[in-house]
Amino acid sequence: MPSRRPVLTRVEARRTVSARGFDRAPGGPGDDRLVGIELEWLVVDAADPGRPVPVELVESAAREAGPLPGGSVLTFEPGGQVELSSPPLPLPLACDATANDACRLGDALAEEGIALLALGLEPGPRRDRAIRSARYDAMEAFFDAIGPAGRTMMRSTAALQVNLDLGGGAAVDQRWRAAHDVGPVLAAAFANSPIGDDGPTGHRSTRLAVWAAIDGCRTRPPDLSADCRDAWADYALTANVMLMRESDDSHVPVLAPLSFEKWIDGGHELGWPTVDDLDYHLTTLFPPVRPRGWLELRMIDAVPAPWWRVAVATSSVLVQQPGLLAEVAPALEPTIGRWDVAARDGLTDPRFAAAAQACFEVARAALPGAGADDATIAATEAFVDTYVARGRCPADDRLDAWHAGRSPLPEPDNGRQLERTRA
Repeated sequence: MPSRRPVLTRVEARRTVSARGFDRAPGGPGDDRLVGIELEWLVVDAADPGRPVPVELVESAAREAGPLPGGSVLTFEPGGQVELSSPPLPLPLACDATANDACRLGDALAEEGIALLALGLEPGPRRDRAIRSARYDAMEAFFDAIGPAGRTMMRSTAALQVNLDLGGGAAVDQRWRAAHDVGPVLAAAFANSPIGDDGPTGHRSTRLAVWAAIDGCRTRPPDLSADCRDAWADYALTANVMLMRESDDSHVPVLAPLSFEKWIDGGHELGWPTVDDLDYHLTTLFPPVRPRGWLELRMIDAVPAPWWRVAVATSSVLVQQPGLLAEVAPALEPTIGRWDVAARDGLTDPRFAAAAQACFEVARAALPGAGADDATIAATEAFVDTYVARGRCPADDRLDAWHAGRSPLPEPDNGRQLERTRA
């Protein structure tokens, strides 16, 4: 909560932001390639996929799954989206744990007629907000003052998030840059949200386009010309404050632009920021790559099983072994920083098609050495044959179905479909 007097300086704030972002979070002993997986789904009625399910029913059904065997944590997003977050583990263990937990959850929900859809954006009109909290109330008010994209993001989008160990020493900045360099290609290759309110939106990843439209100071990438620690501190302190917390039950949206550094300098009628306020501010920043003692890759649409395995494995080897990107630098260079093209065109853009083919070729060769299991390697081969080699992404399946008069929704991630990812 804000202080009644100044207690934080810019120098202290920069030091704190740098530490929160890039002081490596504790992990396994000596293991610098740990991976965490966050799967997010849209939740619908299995008999009527156009109808959302009350979050209370989903929570009740999820409790029937009991403690998840892989140790994943289950949470709910504002629109009732379900998110499954694995613990940090070596790549093969992370994939297996997540697959087992997803299968347990999917089966429990299916018993109650609830379907999990791995899709970046829910087609049709925006659903009502399912989760009420002081944070979400203030966040929605903040976004509403900018435009409608915030509500769409909160209520109707779903993503796959890959969390990667930072490494140590020079590897930290190398992995930071590698994640940004390959990020647009990952977004394009796994784009899976081309259908909006009443048809195709003109984007393969409408979800990524929605995020970009929310609030540029908290969703654009940082300046990569600087050292990662300086870049992140600049980004965080120049971003506008979204809300101030008067108490756990009272969050006040800040509708007039106020950067965090200006809050430090001049205060606000509610007070001056504390380190706790700064920590909370960091949770309201949503760039494509967010450092939190590890790297969160946030640019990938939710994709059905087994494709999420491919996204996790490919991104982990390319980021945690940044030397691989040096092998494909000529093909990758035209795509770096082109987040808008990735969202709009996917792999139909020839530059992205060429970059994806090069990246997946070196990633496939590196997977056995990274410990990837047979199921993940086989899924990667299938994904390359189905999409990358043909200049396609999952969004193209959605568009083909739409133009053929069929439902653009993917098969639900329940029962047998989830079981396939463990085969």
